Amino acid sequence: MANDRIERNIFINASIQTVWDIVNEPAWWVGDAPGPDKVQVEGSRVVADTKYGKFPVIIEQVDPPNYLACRWASSFPGKEPREGNSTLVEFMLTEKDSGTMLSVIESGFSSLNVDQEEQRKFFDGNVEGWVYQLEVLRKRAEQ
Repeated sequence: MANDRIERNIFINASIQTVWDIVNEPAWWVGDAPGPDKVQVEGSRVVADTKYGKFPVIIEQVDPPNYLACRWASSFPGKEPREGNSTLVEFMLTEKDSGTMLSVIESGFSSLNVDQEEQRKFFDGNVEGWVYQLEVLRKRAEQ
């Protein structure tokens, strides 16, 4: 699969701390805005409950206020993230021009244990999802 990685960048007219506070909210991007219906946090494991199902998210690395990496099985509601069913989501924040540049990379679609057509479907769905979620985040941070 040629498209294994989604990369999005957005400038947000807000301080890095303001953007970090939103990015660091457990599973804020899971489900429809303004986020999951309910979130359960158990150490580095977060379960986001949405109208699409429950999505466990594993926090893999945190370096406030610049970096957060987590793994989730976005195409497999209710499944624990593991090799073959999950992608890695990385959030990178840098100060720029009195605001914040936020980069999001989601990778690992080609290693999902489904056929290429399903990999493409999951990739395309998340491409659209990130456009939507980053705009929601920008609006929240700038208010």
